[in-house]
This record gives sequence, structure tokens and C-alpha cells, in this order.
Amino acid sequence: MKHVIIGAGAAGIQAAKTIRSLMKDAEILVISTDTHVHSRCMLHKYLSHERDEKTLSFIPEDFFETNHISWIKDKTVTSIDTEASVVILQDGSQESYDRLLIATGAHSFIPPVGQFREANNVFGLRDLSDAQAIRPLADKAENILVVGSGLVGMDAAYAFLEQGKAVTVVEMAERILPLQLDEAAGDAYREKFEGHGCRFLLGKKASETVMNTDGAIEAVILDDGTRIDCDLVIVAAGVRPAIECVQGSSIKSERFIEVNSHMETSCPHVYAAGDVAGLSGIWPNAMKQGETAAYNMCGIEKDYTDLYAMKNTMNFYGITTLSLGRGVAEKGDEVIIHQDSKGYRRAILRDGKLDSILIQGEIDYSGVYQYVIKNKIDVSSMKDKIFALSFSDFYGIDEKGKYQYQY
Repeated sequence: MKHVIIGAGAAGIQAAKTIRSLMKDAEILVISTDTHVHSRCMLHKYLSHERDEKTLSFIPEDFFETNHISWIKDKTVTSIDTEASVVILQDGSQESYDRLLIATGAHSFIPPVGQFREANNVFGLRDLSDAQAIRPLADKAENILVVGSGLVGMDAAYAFLEQGKAVTVVEMAERILPLQLDEAAGDAYREKFEGHGCRFLLGKKASETVMNTDGAIEAVILDDGTRIDCDLVIVAAGVRPAIECVQGSSIKSERFIEVNSHMETSCPHVYAAGDVAGLSGIWPNAMKQGETAAYNMCGIEKDYTDLYAMKNTMNFYGITTLSLGRGVAEKGDEVIIHQDSKGYRRAILRDGKLDSILIQGEIDYSGVYQYVIKNKIDVSSMKDKIFALSFSDFYGIDEKGKYQYQY
């Protein structure tokens, strides 16, 4: 049985590792555009010179050799022939498969603002190749503009501030980290960043650019007319699933590759995991999707069930934050907020069940909240202690399938 995996990110590597654990004699081939296995979560540490290509890796140096996994690196799969069960690489070579996993991740999205897409000093920050192109320019730059204040944008801003660069962050929303945090939690980070010299322009968006004769953006004009002079622009305005290899094939896709609960696509024996599947692409979820796909590729039925919550953790300037769930209150939801010397907490209850929770400060013993959200436990009778739950509060399931509590 030959298993081919396209992509050497979290989903792809976890799938390869899982297949080997389940099938000792299976042939496993990983094909990746990347030349190094690396953690995308740590790319900002490459920009700040804290890590290099080798120390960005999240696998042992001898991972492929020890697990008897073949790796074709620095090669891109351009198309898939599902009838012939082969993948075609950019150089025209082909690799056959019995089972195929597509774990190609996503690309940075560069919006069509001015000359962003043509300039030689405008980058997304998604892959090591992006960071490798950015770092020499960043080392020389004096004024850096970051467009977007999501996790990628704030990671980049933090890395540049650590090097003493002048950093400006432009964000369309009225607060930073708008998808992960509410205003109170976001403000805690904003104040820390501003204290280290970062300038934020919130509720604004890039509108025009000024490009010099060398092909570099030297200024960006915002929608309110503000001009920002810059040597380097990092665009953190979202990603798009990397579905190029399935276009023209019989694998069903639009914005992403469609999969079922087994992570199988519309074509038998072809699977997808991670960002390319349109599910939560954050690190632990991508790994779980890769593992689920691997089980099913090996003929062991397994469902992907972690659709219940998004999980993000972050730590800037000593402030740790955990965000679980969708994080957006809807009409009829109950929002509970508490702030004390230990930090800031917000819970959203929907129909008596915990839909999401945000904890900023001490996040020890917070695993119980993932358990409560995943199992859709009714906590309406425990609202007064919602920020002090522990596993000892739950001791079993009654005859109606409801969780019982002990006080």
C-alpha cells in the first residue's frame, strides 16, 4: 500500500507519523514545496533571529529516516489524475498512489490595494520562504508597516519591535486581534505594544500606494488620507486555501476541498486535511485532521469531531491569553465577565451551555473548558462559578445522558 502525502506541515507530518504507527510496512511518500519542515507558528522568531531553519523544525532531525518515510522536497504537485491514481509534479514527473492526502495548507492573501501585488517589498507571512525573503529586508528597514492585526500581524510586529524597528499597524476593525479577543482583552495587548513603540491606526484601511523607481512601496495612503512612509510592508489580511493542485480534477472544491467526517474528498481514497479542507487550520486542529485522515487511509474508521471550538493561545510581553470557541455573542446569549488581579475572563453561554470562553492572565487548569464546550454540558446551574470550574465538578452521566455535578 502506497500512501502519498502532499504537504509537510502539521497535518501532513502528523498523518505520515500516524500511518507509520498503524502500518509498519506501508510505503509513505511526502511531497512538499517546502525545503524545510517548520512550524508556521514560530516564523516570527525567525524574523527576530531567535531561530534558524533548523530550529524551526517540529520533528526530530532523523524523522524521515527513522520512520522510513520518503520525502521529495522543493517540488510542487501541479495536478492530480484520480482515474490513474497519480500526482503530477512541476517537472512533469509522476508518482502513483493507493491512498492520497492533500495537506497543502494555504497561501497569504495580498489584497489588490494600489501596487501591493507588484511591489518587491510587500510580503505575506505564511511560510518559511516568506520569512527568508523578509528577513534581509527587515534587517535594513527603518519603518515597517503591518497591515492587519490578527495573530500573524501581531507576531510580525512583535518580532520587529524586538529589533528596535519603527512599526505601524493598520487594522480595519476598531480593536486589535478582532477575531480572537474582545475590546478589553485586546486593549491590554495594545497598551503593551504601544509602550514598546508600536503605532496603531485602527478603524482604517490601506487605499493607495506610492512605489519608487526600484519597484518598492515607499508610502501607503489610508482611506482617510493618512500617509505612512515605509521601507517594508507585511500584509496579514487572511489566507486562501492552496487548492491549485485539484483544479481541473474530479475532486470537488470551490474555495476549499470538501471533505466528510473521515476527511475523505468526493473521490474515493483521496483525503484532505488542514487549511486546504476549509476547517479550522490552527495547529492542534490540523494535526487532529491529519491523524483522522491517516486512520481512514489505513482502513480504520475514525471521525473528525473537533468541530466544536476554535482554540487560540498567545503570549505577548508576559500576558498570556487563551480563547476557546467562536467568541462572538449572538442575540439571546448570556455574557459573563469578570476581572480581578489574576486577569480578565469572559464566558458566553448559549442555551445554558458554554459556547466560548476567553481567559487572559492565569490559564492553568483551563483544560476543563475545552471538555465542557466539546461535550455541550449544561452549566446554567453553575454560572456563579463558571470561572472556577474543575474536572472534580463532573462525576458521571445520569440515566438520561446528562452530566451530573458535585458541589
